Amino acid sequence: MNALNNVLFIDDEKHIRLANKQTLELADLHVSCHDCAEDALPLLSTEWPGVVICDIRLPEMDGLAFLVRAQKIDPHLPVILITGHGDVSTAVQAMRDGAYDFIEKPYSAERLVKTVQRALEKRALTLENRSLRRELEAHSAPGPRIIGQTPAMEHLRATIGQVADTGADVLILGETGTGKELVARSLHEHSKRRTRNFVAVNCGAVSETMIESELFGHEAGAFTDARALRIGKFEYANGGTLLLDEIESMPLRVQIHLLRVLQERSVERLGSNELISLDLRIV
Repeated sequence: MNALNNVLFIDDEKHIRLANKQTLELADLHVSCHDCAEDALPLLSTEWPGVVICDIRLPEMDGLAFLVRAQKIDPHLPVILITGHGDVSTAVQAMRDGAYDFIEKPYSAERLVKTVQRALEKRALTLENRSLRRELEAHSAPGPRIIGQTPAMEHLRATIGQVADTGADVLILGETGTGKELVARSLHEHSKRRTRNFVAVNCGAVSETMIESELFGHEAGAFTDARALRIGKFEYANGGTLLLDEIESMPLRVQIHLLRVLQERSVERLGSNELISLDLRIV
């Protein structure tokens, strides 16, 4: 389990921020201070490696409102509330609502540091558990799997996990035999598109005369020997993932057509004037 040391400290009084920052830094913690809760929210995520300390009484967004917003980002993020004597009952209710703990003013440096260290241990366990769950899901997913425990392979799996559910197209670089198609399949299997088609096309294995028809499809009679309508790979992969392997061997004129498809997210079969909208990832 990796030790975490990140702390977000939120208080509108400068001298309190500076004093607590110094206390926590003496305990080898990395502290980022903010005078309002709104500034801290964009820093949070489900993978943020740290804990938050927030005063209950703040102008604009108070500590309780911040707790609600933070829990929407990550329900398991430890939030420690600082409270005055008159706010103890409010802080107790906040703990029932999901706060990790509360510290009543005035508090000792030892009390602050120990509470933060316990919260960091809990956060580390939460993040490690999530990582192990992702790894288990990856190993139990159907089809070829990416194996290996080296730092490079761990980084590759983490990158795939971060990119998989985005809408971004992906460029995979690598020598022949390094597993580019395996990475593309892993991206597909870990994305919300996993139930739709994964279509792989080796651009170097399709003849120059047939590659446009192969990729974009054609209508009956579009050219000699086009006796029936053909669905192209782009259309067949719609909703899923299309892998264009050996793309550097694609003829230049087809690359120009491909660029238009990538920009407009629509394809036109050869011999047709009708645009077909596309919703797919291209790798």
